[in-house]
Amino acid sequence: MNQQETLNMLNAIKNGTIAPEDAMAHLKTAPFDDLGYAMIDNHRNLRQGVPEVIYGRSKTTEQICGIVKKMLENDNKDIISGLSPQTAEVLQTQCHLEYYPIPQFGVVNRDIEKQLVGSIIIASGGTSDMAVCEEAALTAEVLGNKVIRLYDVGVAGLHRLLSHLDVLTKARVIIAVAGMEGALPSVIGGLVSCPVIAVPTSVGYGANLGGIAALLSMLNSCASGVSVVNIDNGFGAGFLASRINQMEGIK
Repeated sequence: MNQQETLNMLNAIKNGTIAPEDAMAHLKTAPFDDLGYAMIDNHRNLRQGVPEVIYGRSKTTEQICGIVKKMLENDNKDIISGLSPQTAEVLQTQCHLEYYPIPQFGVVNRDIEKQLVGSIIIASGGTSDMAVCEEAALTAEVLGNKVIRLYDVGVAGLHRLLSHLDVLTKARVIIAVAGMEGALPSVIGGLVSCPVIAVPTSVGYGANLGGIAALLSMLNSCASGVSVVNIDNGFGAGFLASRINQMEGIK
């Protein structure tokens, strides 16, 4: 929907020819831009509070640049996950891009005035999990959350985790990221009263099966209050943590 169409709808509401409820329903469901290779959901921000996020893997540089350009025309802020260094280099010549090479994560036109709220903790089993952790942490920060990083606090040296118990117990939500056998979320879940989001990673030796072993361990956690996202899905964990952290009524 362009500006003139929006203005026409607002005038129709003013004149009483369209009910405000009908206009809102139209705004939530109708507008998108068809680029041939992508249909950009321009009003996802209206429906969900967050603009459409770009998944960069398996897209060409030209496709990503085209999507970003069109989204910027509609005044959207862009998050790009799975953004290769080569595509990031091209994008940086076309727009204001923040690029983070470890998680291969990009942010276009971040709202630097957005107030950060609450407390989300990202805890990792090991340093090798950092790419997934950073994807979760950056997602949560861009969406307006305060994030605390506790890296390399896995169960092989449990004293490292327990030394941060005072911080853990004050969190609104905790993202526990681990590969190998994926035990970290169960341990954290047994120590805190807030929701725990478990993220299995593909880090580990052969029988880890690319993260399936950690995934199954987390799905079978004996700790209450633990939910699980897909293997290496730091973005999904960060997004869900943001939703929980910003729910009204949470103190």
